[in-house]
Amino acid sequence: MTDAETRDAALLAEARTLDAADPLAHHLTAFADAPGVTAYLDGNSLGRPLRDMPEKAAAFIRDDWGTRLIRSWDEQWMELPMQLGDRIARATLGAAAGQTVVADSTSVMLYKLMRAAVAARPGRDEIVIESGNFPTDRFIAAGVANETGATLRWVQPDPVTGVSAADVASIVSERTALVVLSHVDYRSGALADMPQITKVVKDAGALMLWDLCHSVGVVPMQLDEWGVDMAVGCTYKYLNGGPGSPAFGYMRAEHQGALTQPIHGWWGAADIFAMGPEYAPVGSIRQLLSGTPPVLSMLAMQGMLDLIEAEGIGAVRAKSITLTDFAVRAYDALLVPLGVRLLSTRDASHRGGHVTIGHDSFQQVTQDLWADGVIPDFRFPDGIRLGLSPLSTSHEETLRGVLAVRDALLT
Repeated sequence: MTDAETRDAALLAEARTLDAADPLAHHLTAFADAPGVTAYLDGNSLGRPLRDMPEKAAAFIRDDWGTRLIRSWDEQWMELPMQLGDRIARATLGAAAGQTVVADSTSVMLYKLMRAAVAARPGRDEIVIESGNFPTDRFIAAGVANETGATLRWVQPDPVTGVSAADVASIVSERTALVVLSHVDYRSGALADMPQITKVVKDAGALMLWDLCHSVGVVPMQLDEWGVDMAVGCTYKYLNGGPGSPAFGYMRAEHQGALTQPIHGWWGAADIFAMGPEYAPVGSIRQLLSGTPPVLSMLAMQGMLDLIEAEGIGAVRAKSITLTDFAVRAYDALLVPLGVRLLSTRDASHRGGHVTIGHDSFQQVTQDLWADGVIPDFRFPDGIRLGLSPLSTSHEETLRGVLAVRDALLT
């Protein structure tokens, strides 16, 4: 064999050894196959559906909706946003019951909590946010600043290691009302030090809002213990809720009734069916609801929560680390010689569930890979993210993806 063939064979043997030792490997068959796809490395953007989803969806339409009809609201759906929020909190957030609810999109939930937070800190007129945060977070923060007359202050972190507690400490002050940051950077995968940053923010008298979209379901956290005020996360990435599945919002118990979200719909009223002349918010986490919740869109994530609860988020994180560490080793062996850059930290303790690599040709390479059934995703200007969802991704599939990137660059 050539040196290249020997190297490839050694990586394949390592991948298969890791898969053989993987205590979560038996879950791989729980996810639906995608014909023509040989490596799906985009689970950090849209998780695979579970194999039993067609049957569950059919049963929901036939029975819960088709047979029970509107009676299902009284029988199960009225409490579903709170019950599902409690499950997410218990399985993934390190949060007690009664502080998390499923409703609306990530964007709407971010707006509700940002607006409520700024209003709760009168006399403070600054919102702190990272300059490279996901566009929705930045756009909504700018809109809230415009509505309230607040000023945006921008954190400028290292693009690979991400925002640090020192970065935040250097910018918060007695004028800071709210700090909004992502727990895992959507580009580099950098994992922020949530407990230390939260402490810095609260010591300054401000409120802390975390975006958990790229960490929920793959990185353990302790929102209650770490003193987090508010958080928002989506459910279609590592929670596999399907395209457009609703987000969740977390509000610490001490803030419920004290903070008031701005979209006063009937579902957040103290008495939903009173149909009274004025809005009077309920004092519980239901206050974050506005309109009728999207019950059908809450179906898919429940199966993924079953798996996470059965295994424990710590086991999911351990598998995530072996996947991303192996992806970095494969990058070193296969892609460094081709001029590809590593845009994520090598330190797994400061990295979330994806690894990002960079090359000037990656926009075209991504299109070629998709055409060949290898699915990572591209992030402007020149990054490919290898999104490795632990319960649905093997080490061998990870290697197939990295090999495909190598082959696409060579050809």
